[in-house]
Formats: sequence, C-alpha cells, structure tokens
Amino acid sequence: MRPQVTTALAPSSALSTADRCDRCGAQAYVRVTLTSGGELLFCAHHGREHAEKLRNIAITIHDETGRLEDAPATATEDER
Repeated sequence: MRPQVTTALAPSSALSTADRCDRCGAQAYVRVTLTSGGELLFCAHHGREHAEKLRNIAITIHDETGRLEDAPATATEDER
C-alpha cells in the first residue's frame, strides 16, 4: 500500500522594490506563477490590464496592489 502524500505550494514571498514589471520596468506588485512553470511580474497597471488572460494560464496570482492604498500621501505645492 502506498502512503498518502499531501502536496502544498509554499507561500509566495513578499515582493520588494527590487522586483520589476516584466512589461515596463516599474515596481512589481503582482506575481503570476504559470502552469508552464514560469513566473511573470507586473506593476499594478499591467496586472489589471492582463488580469483576464493571466487567470487562464496561472496556477497562482500573488497580488499586492493593496499596498498602494497604504502609501503615504505626497505633499502638495502649498504644503512645501
């Protein structure tokens, strides 16, 4: 009798400022693991633009675009 084996994917590590969009080079906020075994990184803009197609070819989509909402506001001209 064969032992029962359970498999699980390791959680994706957080994206850093060194991770860049494969499309435009901006900071990546979306990591897509493809069924073919490859990986793609996208900025928030290109992640949204290609989301529908990516869902069809992805095993996982790690989306950190929510971090953009947590970003501090920049000073306006009057506040400088």
